[in-house]
Amino acid sequence: MTLRQNFLLLVIFFIAGCSQLPSFLDQKPPAKDQTVKFIKIDYSELVGWSSDNHSKALRTFLRSCSRIRVKPSIKGLGIEGFVDSVKSYQRACDAAQMLNTGMSDTVSRTFFENWFEPFKIQSLGSEFGLFTGYYEPELNGSRIFSEKFKFPIYKRPKDLISSNLGLFKKKWKGRQISGQLQGNKVIPFATRESIESGALAGRGLELLWVDSGIDAFFLHIQGSGRIRLDTGEVIRVGFSGRNGQPYFAIGRELVKMGELTKSNVSMQTIRTWLESHPDKASDLMNKNKSYVFFREIKNKKTGNDSVSGKVGPIGAAGIPLTAGRSLAIDRAYFSMGLLFWIDTRHPLTQKPLRKLMVSQDTGGAIVGPIRGDYFWGSGKKAYEAAGLMKEKGKFFILLPRN
Repeated sequence: MTLRQNFLLLVIFFIAGCSQLPSFLDQKPPAKDQTVKFIKIDYSELVGWSSDNHSKALRTFLRSCSRIRVKPSIKGLGIEGFVDSVKSYQRACDAAQMLNTGMSDTVSRTFFENWFEPFKIQSLGSEFGLFTGYYEPELNGSRIFSEKFKFPIYKRPKDLISSNLGLFKKKWKGRQISGQLQGNKVIPFATRESIESGALAGRGLELLWVDSGIDAFFLHIQGSGRIRLDTGEVIRVGFSGRNGQPYFAIGRELVKMGELTKSNVSMQTIRTWLESHPDKASDLMNKNKSYVFFREIKNKKTGNDSVSGKVGPIGAAGIPLTAGRSLAIDRAYFSMGLLFWIDTRHPLTQKPLRKLMVSQDTGGAIVGPIRGDYFWGSGKKAYEAAGLMKEKGKFFILLPRN
């Protein structure tokens, strides 16, 4: 029996034998959770619908179609009971493929209206949720350790094993457990503090070295980034795995400590505090036990990473993200490749931000049915918008017409 088979078997015994499971395992399946409702509406009720750049949304959707086409057509995609089989999406993808990607917004909008119908999402009787943002940061690094570049970016350890709990029970769909085998037991993987203290040292897992531990910490939160090497080369790194430990928002801790307030906490103010308190920064960052591992993303044709800005980092769906069109969602509720209309505010201008987006990513802090993480791209403006975004808003989903 292989190591993975042993692990899966142990997970089954673990689930069957536990009298008190983690809270995320106790939640009811979203499809049967009566607190989540889809309310059918008309496109005229989507404020700003007719003025969106639908052609760009169509190109983003077509990227997701490349993955939807290879799924078994009899399976469901999204929340069971609300979303039809994959076959419905495959038909829509086939129709979209027949359109020229250079089609006008009017033609693209007509496609969406003909093939999909909008639903407003409600949870616990409310139609409002939270929208945050993320971006692709750029760090300074080297392939060689030195006094300047001494903070490691690790590759995924071979003994880190993950399992999709949805394979065991439908109500755990979208949830995952990670750990490692110790003899005949499944134990938690090392925490951030243990790893920072050298738990993985000497195993040859160092992918790169960077010049800032704070930059490395935020790279973990964003899940991908660009590394500008001391040789002048710029490479891209992407998410390869997580240690399975719980995510902890250090911004909330700073608010609790009285160092920041709820109104001014942001990625920028958190970074400023960490840089201003080097003697306390490590202890605070280590409160977030979650740790992310990376891989170098290379272009299959050239062997080099595409960092022109035209192609985004690889999201959880396995395809490049599109700035302003890719959305990270909670996979316990939604699948990759679904269409969403968001109605919120721009974090920098406070003007309405209403547009059609595609679920192409997920994240440890993205929890709930009306919860989205907006991908802003890379660069200074993306950093500013992503760091400040914590906006209230409405969430709509477009589902295939019968």
